[in-house]
Amino acid sequence: ATVITNLLSAIPYIGTSLVEWIWGGFSVDKATLTRFFAFHFILPFIVAALAGVHLLFLHETGSNNPSGLNSDTDKIPFHPYYTI
Repeated sequence: ATVITNLLSAIPYIGTSLVEWIWGGFSVDKATLTRFFAFHFILPFIVAALAGVHLLFLHETGSNNPSGLNSDTDKIPFHPYYTI
């Protein structure tokens, strides 16, 4: 709870409001616990959905280099291990 509160309160302008909304104010009661458990239940499904979207859209072309950066900049045409 402390980590969640600290991360949310670090958001500029709306951090304090988010903390108060997530924890239901400054008291822990049934509504706060229900909201807390609901977030923790739904989070793995959100992560799985984002992973699925990532696999569908980022890798749909089959490229292992979707950003198009040159990956040969640090490679040398031979290696001393193979020349001995």
